[in-house]
Amino acid sequence: MRYIGMPLARREDRDLVTGRARRVADLEIPGTLELAFARGPVPHAVIRGVDVAAALKEEGVAGAWSAADLPYLAARAVPGEEGMPPWPLLATGRVRYPGEALAVVAAGTRAQAEDGAEAVRLNLELLPFTRTGAPGDPLAAEAPRLFDDRDNLAAERTFGRPADDVFATAPVVVEAAYREQLLLPTSLEPRAILVDPGRADRLTVWVSHQAQHRLRDALAAALGYDRERIRVIVPATGGAFGAKSQTYPEYLVAALLAVHLGRPVRWCEDRAEAMLAGPRGRGQHQRVRLAADEDGTFLAYELLIDADIGAYPHIGAFVPMMTGAMSTGAYRTPRVHTRVRCVLTNTAPTTSYRGAGRPEAAYALERTVDRLARRLGLDPAELRRRNFIRPDQYPYLTPTGRTYDSGDHTAALDRALAAVGYDEVRAEQARRREDGGRPLGVGIATYVERSGGPPDSDEFGSVEACPDGTFIARVGSTSTGQGHFTAFAQVVASVLDVEVGRVRVVEGDTGEVPYGFATFGSRSMQVGGAALWCAAEALVAAARRRCAELLGVGEEDVSYNAGRLMVGGDPHTGLQSDTEEGPAPLAEPGPLPGPPVAEPGPLPRLPTGETAGLPNVEVGPLPGLPIGELVARTGPLRADEIVAPPQAFPYGAHVAVVEVDPDLGTVHVRQLVAVDDYGVVVNPMIVTGQGHGSIAQGLGQALYEQAVIGEDGLPYASTLLDYLLPTAADMPPVTLLETVTPNPNTPLGAKGAGEAGCIGIPPAIVNAVCDALDIDHIDMPLTPAAVWAATTETR
Repeated sequence: MRYIGMPLARREDRDLVTGRARRVADLEIPGTLELAFARGPVPHAVIRGVDVAAALKEEGVAGAWSAADLPYLAARAVPGEEGMPPWPLLATGRVRYPGEALAVVAAGTRAQAEDGAEAVRLNLELLPFTRTGAPGDPLAAEAPRLFDDRDNLAAERTFGRPADDVFATAPVVVEAAYREQLLLPTSLEPRAILVDPGRADRLTVWVSHQAQHRLRDALAAALGYDRERIRVIVPATGGAFGAKSQTYPEYLVAALLAVHLGRPVRWCEDRAEAMLAGPRGRGQHQRVRLAADEDGTFLAYELLIDADIGAYPHIGAFVPMMTGAMSTGAYRTPRVHTRVRCVLTNTAPTTSYRGAGRPEAAYALERTVDRLARRLGLDPAELRRRNFIRPDQYPYLTPTGRTYDSGDHTAALDRALAAVGYDEVRAEQARRREDGGRPLGVGIATYVERSGGPPDSDEFGSVEACPDGTFIARVGSTSTGQGHFTAFAQVVASVLDVEVGRVRVVEGDTGEVPYGFATFGSRSMQVGGAALWCAAEALVAAARRRCAELLGVGEEDVSYNAGRLMVGGDPHTGLQSDTEEGPAPLAEPGPLPGPPVAEPGPLPRLPTGETAGLPNVEVGPLPGLPIGELVARTGPLRADEIVAPPQAFPYGAHVAVVEVDPDLGTVHVRQLVAVDDYGVVVNPMIVTGQGHGSIAQGLGQALYEQAVIGEDGLPYASTLLDYLLPTAADMPPVTLLETVTPNPNTPLGAKGAGEAGCIGIPPAIVNAVCDALDIDHIDMPLTPAAVWAATTETR
């Protein structure tokens, strides 16, 4: 266990910061054609014609097609749930959201392809449209329908059971309505894919993605290929936040065109394209009721959700269901009822975005708990303590059907309050209210997250011993910036009790890793790490068996220690290396995946050097047989495991302290404290980085970000000048603390980490601003205009 809990430097960062790491846009394959899409400029219209003739005359254009020009495209759609409306690869019949692709242009350069796309002539007959936040109900009978054969209700589900009887008799009931605004999942690198048809009917695909095996299967289905004919590689990826775990029309168009043309084809989304037509996150309208006794004991909670999922259901119809499942939060509320309705609108489809359903659940509940505290005249911290699930109640089955594994919510909250100086802040707030001064507020939010992906989802892990004393760890997870190459190596090295530099991690390549589920939902370490842990243990067991067979002794007579096998527990008895050398010196991880190759090949031999800041280790002659020498004598040795642990439920408490300038409406976040419980943390430095990143995104939702849809149904923002993101200068002082309640369902004990800030920070900040202004609510984002308007209402 030498490396669990060690803040090792990320071994992948050198390549990233020096430019050695290559992204999809950096790869070079001779003859590659670049794609650009002609997109609909309106939210809803009948397609009367798409004329590509002018595009074909543009310099460098190799081809231009609408759906009518490529019948095999028109017959295909993005894979989706049965019974859901299909998402066409190129729009047919109607445009249903701004930016929907109507034609595709292939050219020698991206600029030439864009010129061609601009030359495409569209004949569109405008139709009435529906949008989020607009007057009128998209579900009303008179609302414009996106599909002739169905209304705008894509899906509906309930959790728990209605509690109207409780609300009718409860001493106290608070009701509220909230809006979770649409957000743009603005990763550093937008979506990108490169498809090479290669030779012998084999496709190699490089893609910025989170689920390479799932994408491979979707491409195989679209092309009518056996999946073994497609290799998907994820090179260095500049962020994803959940929005790159799906299959999109542009991916399938690129693959089909590559096969059709017999040439490599690449599509790299630019920022303007992403802001017009890229997937959205969040987007919920919520109505809540919370019933309680006079002393604040919760009796019932109801959450009614209308989720804007855009024009095509896709994954957007699944994400709001996670809000319903997690609507109970950290409280032992006996009756909970949640109804989720997924509503079609003429906007770009929504997708999973960091937190994916859990931020929405925490926001509705934590805002309402604060409103109840105001109604009862109770301290919001005390109200929460009275209703927390107690440690002795775990495992805890919630009214919505989730089994929480472990937790101590009072401990997390108390630690957060102590760190922020809660009593002192309240005293200062009282003085300001008495003597004058800028309004000061403190906001609390507690949360329970669901990590690990869908229930019963699994992951692949494999550990192979090499003749030179190194190890290869293969895993079905995929890094989009989380530090997998470092943290996974720490897990395997800890189980094997060898130097971490002797472990090389391979992932994001279906040619090297036979199976993988995906990376999303804070599942990589919890599930992927557990798979590698089990595979490393299985490798040791297999090595002991093989050594026993080699020597003709019983398996129970062979022991393993620090990469070496010994007989009878005596390192000097019966077993000795034929060589005087110790294990191979520490190895560099090598550059991240990226060099274009047509077919899977063997892994390269690892160069020697320094890894992760650790010096070369000189090891003299040691007793016993090194596991690498066992491999050299007897042949390949590898252990594969697929594990499917139950979902885990990380939790925490976040506290925000803010000052408000009532004249300008500005919010100054004076302090943020986050106490999170991720179970066993493998690399604290990486988890701290994830914490800061998710807090930045939570801060963005609370104060800055909103994908505004104009009265004309078009997105307002076309550049990042119009869509505010928090910068380093906007980050307040942040204190990150932890409690540790190990996950009881995996040998590693890790829970998911990395999404907590998106879950707890928005309600904490809004609670703090409402506390400062002594008001019930302001909708996010808390722009100066919104806050100023709220302050004028209270004067």
